[in-house]
Amino acid sequence: MHLTRILDTAPVTDPEEEAFVVFSQDIPSQSLGFIDSQVATLDVTIAGCDLTIHQSRGLLTSDRKTGTTGAVVWKVTPLFSSWISSPTNFLFANNLLTNTSTALELGAGVSGIVALSLGPKIARYTATDQPYVLKLLKQNIAENLDVVLPRTQRKNGRQNTRQPNSVNERIQARALDWETDDVSSVGDVDVLIACDCIYNESLIEPLNSTCASVCRLRSLQDDDAQNPTLCIIAQQLRSPDVFEAWLKSFHEKFYVWQIPDRLLSEGLREGSGFVVHIGIVR
Repeated sequence: MHLTRILDTAPVTDPEEEAFVVFSQDIPSQSLGFIDSQVATLDVTIAGCDLTIHQSRGLLTSDRKTGTTGAVVWKVTPLFSSWISSPTNFLFANNLLTNTSTALELGAGVSGIVALSLGPKIARYTATDQPYVLKLLKQNIAENLDVVLPRTQRKNGRQNTRQPNSVNERIQARALDWETDDVSSVGDVDVLIACDCIYNESLIEPLNSTCASVCRLRSLQDDDAQNPTLCIIAQQLRSPDVFEAWLKSFHEKFYVWQIPDRLLSEGLREGSGFVVHIGIVR
């Protein structure tokens, strides 16, 4: 796989310099990055599909010591969802994603928006997070399925051997804790996604190590390594120190490219306050 040719940009060689350049741009103030943490439901339109997403203010403000940020929707999520699910995305244009592809998302949160957007375009999408978000995550996926995947499409399916037999197999939600769980049971996937999961330094090593472990599942099974798992990380630019620490760690484990503006939708380009990287495990 020749990502340098496809992206027409060189991989990152100096994480410190890359972090400096990224944070040299004009970054708008977006506070923590929630869309609206005060409301119980959000109406979000992705690629012409009107989704109603439940979130939990109660969970967000609870005293859970292992985190509560997955209880609400973050600003980057709808932007990233629209971009990655677009048929004009460079991933689809270069057959890096097809209707036979599989994807795994880490830190999906309660919304299921990426799953609902990309899931209908591929063979199987698995959204994962800690157990405390699963009830709402499964509810949001179930209640929006008729919008993103009409019943006629579910019944007819696609004619390929990798297509699961039911919609419940195509878009799944399951528990996965970066710090404690063994990822070997998730199986190898074509694309691994993490959307706005980096906001403090304590999460960096568990997240990056889990990403590397998942991506190596494909390496163990694919002798010629022509189709490695792609790891796509989207995030809001908040702390330069946290970002630099993440990139140094990620660069140690992955060959990494920043996706250039010409291949991103407007809401994710330079000056938006967001950035998207793609990596192949070393």
